[in-house]
Amino acid sequence: MFRAPAGDDREVRQLTSLDAQFLAVENGRTYGHVGSLCVCDPATAPGGELTVEDLSRMVSERLHLLPPFRWKLVNVPLGIDLPYWVEDPDFDLDFHIRESAIPPPGDDQRLADTVARIFARPLDRSRPLWELYLIHGLPDGRVALLTKVHHAVVDGVSGNEILTVLLDPSAAGKELPPKPAGSGRGERVPSDLEMLARGAAGIPLQPWRALKALPTTLPALTEVPGANAFPVVPALSKGLSRLRGLAGAPTGAGILEITSARAPKTAFNGRISPHRGFAFGSLSLDAVKAIKNELGITLNDVVVTLCASAVRAWLLDRDELPRTPLIAMIPVSVRGPDDAQTYGNRISAMIVPIPTDVAEPRARLLRAHELLRSAKANHAALPASLLTDATSFIPPAVAALAARTTIDLLSRTRPPLNLVISNVPGPRDPLYCAGAELEKMYPVSVVVDGVGLNMTVMSYRDHLDFGIVTDAGQIPDAWPFMVHLEEALEELQSVLGRPAPAKRRSAPRSGRAARA
Repeated sequence: MFRAPAGDDREVRQLTSLDAQFLAVENGRTYGHVGSLCVCDPATAPGGELTVEDLSRMVSERLHLLPPFRWKLVNVPLGIDLPYWVEDPDFDLDFHIRESAIPPPGDDQRLADTVARIFARPLDRSRPLWELYLIHGLPDGRVALLTKVHHAVVDGVSGNEILTVLLDPSAAGKELPPKPAGSGRGERVPSDLEMLARGAAGIPLQPWRALKALPTTLPALTEVPGANAFPVVPALSKGLSRLRGLAGAPTGAGILEITSARAPKTAFNGRISPHRGFAFGSLSLDAVKAIKNELGITLNDVVVTLCASAVRAWLLDRDELPRTPLIAMIPVSVRGPDDAQTYGNRISAMIVPIPTDVAEPRARLLRAHELLRSAKANHAALPASLLTDATSFIPPAVAALAARTTIDLLSRTRPPLNLVISNVPGPRDPLYCAGAELEKMYPVSVVVDGVGLNMTVMSYRDHLDFGIVTDAGQIPDAWPFMVHLEEALEELQSVLGRPAPAKRRSAPRSGRAARA
């Protein structure tokens, strides 16, 4: 941490190299923000409605508990060092809380289209990097809350911490800690000259950052997402895995398969467009847990199998299923007990083959369990700081160009991976926003060049809420994935001799029609 300008006793917060990468990848087609689409019932709120004034009042009362909501970027001139966060002295809450509406009949398709349009717009970097939308026009008087927060500020777990502050365990609200004296007054924004001097002072530290990261990064370099796209790396992966085995670290055929896996080319692994597709829906958490318990596997094994099954069905519909398994990136939180409310990114990732090449549902599920077990064993041997350390080797002055160029090159050749699958645990008890009961919590994530499909799921109450984000240029209609997820769960239940859940489909039927 660097001290704030003279006369201010607070600290200026510098982004980590990993945080800065989420800014670096942005261009006219790629954004770096994530969020959630929450469907609420205002019937439980005072007066039976939820207004934008209610939201503004609720957020205003909690701003002292949400430091990132007041942080704005301050760049170092010429990009010679990583950017900083300062508390915005001109913070305007009304700019960040907005209102929208979907046209009649207010169905899921129109809501998803509205979310896709809002998410395809970049955040204003001259202000704190978040927005909150209240969306009207849903059936039965429901409203939706759409959050947008930049990934440079939060990861999945710290994003949940923000939702925990904004949401309450009852319609009556909760008692809030008092605001500390002097909170909310903002910080003086350093001048360009001051930031240039600070950046110049930090230049000698950059080689030290890289050298400090070298011992942990070099042995695990083949595990950095995307590394296996380069021809020499698979062979290097096998060699390093065997060396780990000789050194006593976990190894075996499964781990060798994980480290040397190459991704086949699919329709969603090219250069993305500026437009997004979005679909959402829910599956029964109890039904998924019953499958997990019957076979003695994990909840994540079942979730990954459902996603693999949905992607397999989508590719079969188009006669485009590769013979080899697709490769998924599965984000993993590496936050420890001391990292609560630290925000920023404390993440790693597993690169895992998923069994899209296995036809029989039960065998597909057991194969996913084997692959994920090997991936976890491999991942457990890696340093928690791998992604942060790996990005420390890139000088800040060329980080943005290097990130965009690397992703662009990989999207034009054989992809490093095919899709992202993320499973975020959520609360089992009901939550409320300004008195309105939260019914669903659908995640909304990102796609980048070469990886035009993201399937993220959050558990809430008794259901799993899926958010499917696609590049609309490669996958114009995201709804078939949601339909295939529902079918995959029914298929697993049928194979295991369990009754299928009650039909709750509200999504457009384009996927089912395509298969008819």
